[in-house]
Amino acid sequence: MKIPREITTYCPKCNKHTLHKVKPYSKGREHTMGVGSRRHYRAIKGYAGSVEPKIHPKKVSKRQKAMLECVTCKYTVERVMGGRTKKKLEMNTV
Repeated sequence: MKIPREITTYCPKCNKHTLHKVKPYSKGREHTMGVGSRRHYRAIKGYAGSVEPKIHPKKVSKRQKAMLECVTCKYTVERVMGGRTKKKLEMNTV
């Protein structure tokens, strides 16, 4: 799925339509000291039973996300590009 490198769209911080740079979304690092991960490590410690979730079938397609950064105020917004698609986001060189 091809998208342009720059698009004009609404910026909630500037409260108007401005030029935005488009970058592919990348997931951040997981927090090892978060409440959920601490609880999970405590549950799997020792000879406890299974605490892993049941395995559900994987979805065939994903919702491709992009990060839009406003050129004027540098505010970043996350946006889903298209619906569910098998194709990855691809930036146009033009």
